[in-house]
Amino acid sequence: MTKYGLRARVLAFTILPTLIIGILLAGYFSVNRYQQLEDALIKQGVNVIEPLALASELALTSRNREALNRLLSNIHRNNSPLVKSIALFDVEGRLLVTSNYHRDFNAMRLPDGIPLPRVTLVETGHDSIILRTPVVTDSIRMDALWEESSSTPIGYVSMQLTNDSAMLVHYRDSFFAGLIVLLGASLSTLFGIRLIKGVSQPITDMVSAVYKIREGRLDTRVSGEFTGELEVLKSGINAMAKSLSEYHEEMQQNIDQATSDLRETLEQIEIQNIELDMAKKRAQEAARVKTEFLANMSHELRTPLNGVIGFARQLQKTRLTSNQLDYLKTIEKSAQNLLGIINDILDFSKLEAGKLKMEQIPFSLRDTLQEVMTLLAPSAHDKGLELSMRVDTAVYDSLVGDPLRLQQVLTNLVGNAIKFTEQGNVDVRVDARPASQPERVKLCVHVQDTGIGISDSQRRQLFQAFNQADSSISRRYGGTGLGLVITQKLVHQMAGDIELYSELGTGSVFSFTLELGRAALPLAEPLPLAQLSGLTVLYMEEDNFSRRATQALLREWGLQVLHEPYPGVAIDCVLLGFGPNAMPSQMEQAIRKQREYDNRVVVLLSSTDPTLVDALLQSGAGYCLSKPVHYQKLAHALVEGEAPAPEAMLQITLAPPSHKQPLRVLAVDDNPANLKLISAMLGEQVSQVESCTNGKEALNLATANRYDIIFMDIQMPVMDGIQATREIRVQGGPNASTPIVAVTAHAIEGERDRLLRQGMDDYLAKPIDEAILARIIDRFSLRETPGGQIDWRLAIRQAGNKESLAKEMLTLLLQSFNEFEPLLGAALSGELDGERLYPPLHKLHGGTAYCGVPQLQALVAQLEKALLAKQPLEELEPELLELEERMGQVREEAKEYL
Repeated sequence: MTKYGLRARVLAFTILPTLIIGILLAGYFSVNRYQQLEDALIKQGVNVIEPLALASELALTSRNREALNRLLSNIHRNNSPLVKSIALFDVEGRLLVTSNYHRDFNAMRLPDGIPLPRVTLVETGHDSIILRTPVVTDSIRMDALWEESSSTPIGYVSMQLTNDSAMLVHYRDSFFAGLIVLLGASLSTLFGIRLIKGVSQPITDMVSAVYKIREGRLDTRVSGEFTGELEVLKSGINAMAKSLSEYHEEMQQNIDQATSDLRETLEQIEIQNIELDMAKKRAQEAARVKTEFLANMSHELRTPLNGVIGFARQLQKTRLTSNQLDYLKTIEKSAQNLLGIINDILDFSKLEAGKLKMEQIPFSLRDTLQEVMTLLAPSAHDKGLELSMRVDTAVYDSLVGDPLRLQQVLTNLVGNAIKFTEQGNVDVRVDARPASQPERVKLCVHVQDTGIGISDSQRRQLFQAFNQADSSISRRYGGTGLGLVITQKLVHQMAGDIELYSELGTGSVFSFTLELGRAALPLAEPLPLAQLSGLTVLYMEEDNFSRRATQALLREWGLQVLHEPYPGVAIDCVLLGFGPNAMPSQMEQAIRKQREYDNRVVVLLSSTDPTLVDALLQSGAGYCLSKPVHYQKLAHALVEGEAPAPEAMLQITLAPPSHKQPLRVLAVDDNPANLKLISAMLGEQVSQVESCTNGKEALNLATANRYDIIFMDIQMPVMDGIQATREIRVQGGPNASTPIVAVTAHAIEGERDRLLRQGMDDYLAKPIDEAILARIIDRFSLRETPGGQIDWRLAIRQAGNKESLAKEMLTLLLQSFNEFEPLLGAALSGELDGERLYPPLHKLHGGTAYCGVPQLQALVAQLEKALLAKQPLEELEPELLELEERMGQVREEAKEYL
């Protein structure tokens, strides 16, 4: 944007053109006038010099200096204002006479080398003009008078003219030209000023008015009388100001109205916020009451269930008639069903509250799925259904995730499929899908049945809590209607999706996808693949689903599978698959037929009836395996000889523990049935059991006696379990460091962590599981010695009771030490900050979780948490030094196990 205003522009555009044109014209006319004066001066000089040359011919010819002198002086006097000097030169260039003394006649003489002029020559100088005219004589020959005559130069006249008069005229004319230019510029200036007053000033007034309007003074108006466009502009500005003023007034009214409305709205929002705050507090109170109710319900229901299930199992260990055993199993199954309903309600509550956490632990996919299928197989066989499972070869087996929740999802889907299928098949298929990252595995699990199916209208309410597809279903099949809701929420929490494809009366297919991480090491028991490869198996199966599943497994192992015998082809083993409707006599006949050819027979049954198994083994079968067949059992059955005798297997199953742990244990519970049950369970595993009914009695006994483990109930009269535990710890008696295990029927989320923070060493939920109880006893019976870092039995348990895998995991941990120790040294020396130390520390934490090093794991977890909280490394130097020391201790102790 230019910095010159309108006033300067108007003056410039009016004065400059006039001034420039005037100067150009004045200059042109001055130059032209000077040229005219010079030409006139030269013409006058020519008029003088040429007659002079003619007049001086005779005198020059006769060399009459006196006459020449008089002639030149006379001419000079007559033209004195014009002539400055006259000189006559001969043909040789010698000065003959001059009219006036001149200091330098060389300027009037012809330059050397130039011949005598034939005509008048003009030489213009700085302050004078020199004319040179030849003096010629005519030589006439009388004999050729009419033929020719010649003119011969005999000298030349040089006249110096002065231009003073011409310059005076030139200066005069230039002066007047300048006056004219100045007059024109003055007139232009006057007109410009008049134009500024007529145009620029009104515009300036208008600009000032616009600025005032912009500042908010909307009553400003442009005043004055203008003409033409200025009048139009003035009217426009005044109209704009008027419109803005009206709009401002209207807008102010709207603002006032909006402010009033907003004030009312804010008051309503404030009232709503108060109501919402009150509603939030009521909801929080309701949630607290709900949580408390669920906790109390869990406790009150699990407490009697603990006695029912526990004593039912204890009774099954005694000698009973077949009817009594059947009744006890029915009681236990009913109690387990009730426990399952309680667990469903608690899981649903935790999922709704977002408090259900997913574990990330390594597990074998095939083993995890097989456990579910083995658990549900009896219910499928009881209904005469074929149950099969097929895992695609491309599916990676060793994964990291939450196997318990995966089993819960599969149990719900397969259990529903069995429940709503009267005849036919329930087939489970696991396929591989492309994963989002190379280090992850994506699975797609399909559960297909041939049941009643679901219509489109029923499908919309299928995943709603406490709803089933049809109201008659709950009456016919039972159930709470929570299973599919929990399944859907679990799949979504594991970052997966679940879908349903179904036709009414045809069946349903539930499909869900999961993406899990890859485990570093194989977790399943190795299969005898070297012995299996190349075997020829004759496989006969009635059911298509079971045949496809088993056949895919056999071909994955490298076996040659035949479906009918061929002459000349040797058969290593015969697989006979029978459906639920096959008669025992037909099975025995088929087995005997194969035995006639000395073929080893493995039978696959849709039954778990031990009587039928015994009969088929006696008929010549080498193994009898229940469908869906366990892949490891099938692999060993194909390569091994005959199975152990049924009596020997029964003896192994029912044999009591070979010895009890030499431990003195205290059991505390206010419920007589539960106290009696846990005492009985403990009596089977430890050498000495004492009991009491409340925390006060437990405190008195713990003050007087030394125990190896104390099992403490939580909710008790007189003194509860938490208070009793604190008193035992505070008093510092013989049991200040004794492991105290909380035994409670509370199974809500966070209960375990809460009890561990209260001083408990472990947690045992009711109903009590004998296997979990045995693991707790085993854990605390082999407590670490002071300074010991490796709990080898814990390491074996964390490796799935596989010692070879435990050694491999410990070896990998030591290798991770080699990678981490340089980084730890750099951190201690200040060369590495916490942000760069965190990733390798997190990786080390993952390695310590499965190697039986709880002290090292706890220290690494503490450091990891501190780094996440951005705690400086300088403050963590003691913990880092302790970590370095413990890593060295683990390295030394590992030599005993590797």
